Amino acid sequence: MKRLLAVFLTLAMLLSMASFASADDVQEITWMFWDDLEASDDNITKGFAQVIDRFNAEYEGKYHVTAITTTLEEYYTQLNALVDAGKTPDVFIVSPGPNLTDYVAPGVVAPLDEYLEADGWKDTFAGDAVFAQQTYDGKIYAVPLNTAAACVFYNKEIFENAGATVPTTYTELLETCQKIKDAGYTPITISAGTAWCLSMLAGYLCDREGVDLTALNEGSESWNNEKTIAAGEKLLELSQYFQETAAGDSNDDATAALYFEEAAILIQGSWAIGQMNGANPDFEAKCGVFQFPAIEGANDPNRVIAKSDSLAMSATTEYPEAAVALMKYFTDDIAQKYTAEVGGKIPVTKVEYDASVAPAQLADVMEIFGNASATFGFYNESLVSSDAGSFFDNQMVAIFQQEKTPEEAFQAVEDWYAENGYR
Repeated sequence: MKRLLAVFLTLAMLLSMASFASADDVQEITWMFWDDLEASDDNITKGFAQVIDRFNAEYEGKYHVTAITTTLEEYYTQLNALVDAGKTPDVFIVSPGPNLTDYVAPGVVAPLDEYLEADGWKDTFAGDAVFAQQTYDGKIYAVPLNTAAACVFYNKEIFENAGATVPTTYTELLETCQKIKDAGYTPITISAGTAWCLSMLAGYLCDREGVDLTALNEGSESWNNEKTIAAGEKLLELSQYFQETAAGDSNDDATAALYFEEAAILIQGSWAIGQMNGANPDFEAKCGVFQFPAIEGANDPNRVIAKSDSLAMSATTEYPEAAVALMKYFTDDIAQKYTAEVGGKIPVTKVEYDASVAPAQLADVMEIFGNASATFGFYNESLVSSDAGSFFDNQMVAIFQQEKTPEEAFQAVEDWYAENGYR
């Protein structure tokens, strides 16, 4: 009996050791994202959760990824804290432009060219242009996941009830807002609590006025000029039609006000399609999309703000093969079809998707893109640094809250450029 018990104990020990050895063989990586994979109604977030689950299931025993999630507002603060602590996530989401530069310049992220060239991964993308904002000194440091455009979403039913029509000019936009207000509805929902939302509107106004962003960044023109001031004045003029809680509302609050039919207009990126349709599927039939209106006698009105979410890989990851394998899952046909057919974003690969099952708003966005004469980035992602972008955002909030005049706010931006060595 004792011998039998000893055999069982030995077998148990061996099985336990084999289990530990097996666990030790699994390459554990982390992925960081700015939304809650479990609680979010956003269809894009749900798609990302499916990618994580699919990856872990198909690589069971070899690779495993754990998600680190936070809120949109806290994302970069928490990411930077991990970077500073030497615990950079193996893979993390990042915005292109100066924001990505913050991680490229100090060597936090690794170039991806050798991985993109291997096994024809790069050939699956729509073209080299999708990597334009992720490329530094000829090397690609992030992989785009989707493309989105900043548009104007509106409630067709409220427009009809108010006798309002889709505006094509800034003057018509004011008239439309007044009609909606007179009919007893809130015309525009927007977030000033999440500053980039307000500065996205400011960016459109600046561009429509003909502001030369390259000249401003290079220093051949001052931020305090007639066109920027005119844009600031229009921002203030439009603010009379914002919801009363705009100053404190987050991006999620402002977006919810549209899909819960508390306001008529939302100026937002097409990434909001997944959020709106996920939280209130019935709203899709009522939701229209139009391009941000022209300013009469000013700049090209067919320019569109466009951006992509991207994935970067830590330069210090222990397991680059596992990290790249995960990134490939985000850009494979399953994920990219979902991006369009459920999420309502534009895929970045050559994948074919069924437009008939995609959100109705995506067709409107695709038409806007198709008619665009050019695209440009978010202003806060197109300045000389991410700090400059954040400062610009805050000045637009100061205009809205009437803490500064447009002249004072844009002079403050010019002063920031001078104080930080860009003049």
